[in-house]
Amino acid sequence: MTHTSTILIIDDDDQLRASFVRLLTEENYSVTSAASGEAGLRIIEDALPDLAIIDVRLPGMSGMETFQAIHAREPKLPVIIMTAYGTTETAIEATKMGAFDYILKPFDIPAMLSTIQKGLEAGRFMRSRVKMNAPPDDTGQDAIVGRSAAMQEVYKVIGRVAATDATVFIRGESGTGKELVARALYHHSNRSDKPFLAINCVAIPETLLESELFGYEKGAFTGASHRRIGKVEQAHGGTIFLDEIGDMPLNLQSKILRLVQEKSIERLGGRDTVPTDVRIIAATNRNLEAAISDAQFREDLYYRLKVVTIWLPPLRDRKDDIADLVNYFLLKFSSEEGKENPGISPAAVENLLAYHWPGNIRELSNIIRKTLIFNRGTPISAEEISQALNEKGQAESENRRDANDMLVRYVRSLLQTKGKENLFETCMDQFAGLIVREALNMTSGNRSLAAKLLGVSRPTLHSKIEKFGIGFETIAKNE
Repeated sequence: MTHTSTILIIDDDDQLRASFVRLLTEENYSVTSAASGEAGLRIIEDALPDLAIIDVRLPGMSGMETFQAIHAREPKLPVIIMTAYGTTETAIEATKMGAFDYILKPFDIPAMLSTIQKGLEAGRFMRSRVKMNAPPDDTGQDAIVGRSAAMQEVYKVIGRVAATDATVFIRGESGTGKELVARALYHHSNRSDKPFLAINCVAIPETLLESELFGYEKGAFTGASHRRIGKVEQAHGGTIFLDEIGDMPLNLQSKILRLVQEKSIERLGGRDTVPTDVRIIAATNRNLEAAISDAQFREDLYYRLKVVTIWLPPLRDRKDDIADLVNYFLLKFSSEEGKENPGISPAAVENLLAYHWPGNIRELSNIIRKTLIFNRGTPISAEEISQALNEKGQAESENRRDANDMLVRYVRSLLQTKGKENLFETCMDQFAGLIVREALNMTSGNRSLAAKLLGVSRPTLHSKIEKFGIGFETIAKNE
């Protein structure tokens, strides 16, 4: 079955601990709590959680002392520090020493949930080793599966460069497994006992990406009431993975170039140079050569990044691996869903081999999961695979055509309404609110499932629910 993340709350405020337990339990987390640092350490000794949240001010052993004790014992356990404005500097020092992040009281719930989710993901990336060339019956941990000649070359390059400090550039189409390769490089490196932090350069808005990477000083912009440490500085001594770097804004590319060349950064709004020792692993699915020609990517950064380049082949060029990948996903997903593995017929595998896989391994994974969910215990047949593939193609085509016709009519009617202010924003908000409401309707109000359906995090869904005024009653009536 799917692992439920466990979160430890250490705070002497009984009411706050109870609120955390209630909120995080609703988010499908398992929660334990302690009223002191000493009690929290005993819990960690008995059963290691996936993440800890510690208040700076604790009776007896202080929050900082508790963090230091936890970090010395479990350096890869993500720890979030809770702090009031008066103790912000203490939280910043903890972040410099290895805490994942800190959150300010009183909490903004969507922001707090987002930080928790990022911390859990970072902890999983650091502690869950990635196996290379794993047999398809090994589903105990994340794995890169494939025995084709193309993948053997990938394994060789990883083996040669993992233990060095060389910058590595991972290139390949979307869905080919670039993140797994980055994590394999980290786990087999000399920095595997230090932080590994991943930044998706597309998922973070351009206005926030610079402060996320490099941090900021107090007063750097409106609302910057205290200094914040960025992810690059946080990863000192470790590895930072810049995913989708080909979509990074040009003004930030120059700062990454400085990081690679001079191993230093400047926080937003600051003048001091901050030395930073991090290994850079970058990835992109873009044609950077074309982007350089179009002045969308810096040529000097391109050459700095490609010290070692790992090209991941698309699935259509490594079809010898499809049977092994299918068996791996069947074992993995049947275990997660609590079902018996039904197996798959040779004819069904032939259908998979005949498909062109534009979405690569990610698309194959989704097809196998969907087929398994609706399977009734017999080996997956060629008809089931054909139906899943045909439904996918037909649904995408029909949905695009119907949605386009409907939207064109709607937009034209709006444009014919003269004098309407902020038409663009109004239209976008209406459409976004409709998507969120329908996702909640389709999942009977289950916010976790709705977030997965929308392809967003639970904190992002929470913020959308608040923005579009979808009240608790609207959601709860379907639960």
